[in-house]
Amino acid sequence: MSIHKPVKKITTHVLIAMKRRLEKISMLTAYDYSMARILDAAGIDILLVGDSASNVMAGHETTLPITLDHMIYHAQSVVRAVDRAFVVVDLPFGSYQGNSKEALASTIRIMKESGAHAVKLEGGIEISESISRILSAGVPVMGHLGLTPQSIYKFGTYTVRAKEKAEADQLLKDVKLLEELGCFAIILEKIPASLAKRAAESVSIPVIGIGAGPDVDGQVLVTHDMLGITKDFQPRFLRRYLELFDDIKIATKQYINDVRSGDFPNENEQY
Repeated sequence: MSIHKPVKKITTHVLIAMKRRLEKISMLTAYDYSMARILDAAGIDILLVGDSASNVMAGHETTLPITLDHMIYHAQSVVRAVDRAFVVVDLPFGSYQGNSKEALASTIRIMKESGAHAVKLEGGIEISESISRILSAGVPVMGHLGLTPQSIYKFGTYTVRAKEKAEADQLLKDVKLLEELGCFAIILEKIPASLAKRAAESVSIPVIGIGAGPDVDGQVLVTHDMLGITKDFQPRFLRRYLELFDDIKIATKQYINDVRSGDFPNENEQY
């Protein structure tokens, strides 16, 4: 039995090799130094500085309001914490759609100012020019197909995508296109598991799922959802590993009581 040596640093090359060896890739979101340090120490493969920061860090209803400056700030914080994980940063809404020169300019700012390792864009053939231009500058690109939250007002709902044949066929075409353009990996969000399996088998680059079943090359969740820091969001694909909202609330109430009663600080907690 061969024993895999721990990888010192995750790279695009390592991720593609993991797919080849049928090793599953683990991915979570991170937006700040403290959380990123914990996730990296635990051995996570990829950290996504997601535009989901708009929801979980800033309290917006959608991902649309977050700006490029905000994303760079979060990415800087995460990159400072990481020794091993591969850091991918979302290009926010309005920073790449319809203008490949702006897409490249946005990417260059992220890479230069944060030190991140790659960027992620939502969409297929409609953003192929932006992807090509970014790749021509030597920046790794992760694709994102299926439910693309930046297009929520076009879809009108967060329901499962690509259930109909026409949309499913287009998704499979876009998966192949993203590989041909040179993307190193693709996220598939909230699509039927059988379609995700076909997509993953059709390309040699890693396909990472969220709500896309088990037959892909890895999984991603929003860390705040996985740890139970958020309470309202409860889709079928989410497994909560902790209930931190409740635990932190209980601890905070205990602290308040200890302060009010004079129990904190005690003799050992003063100078």
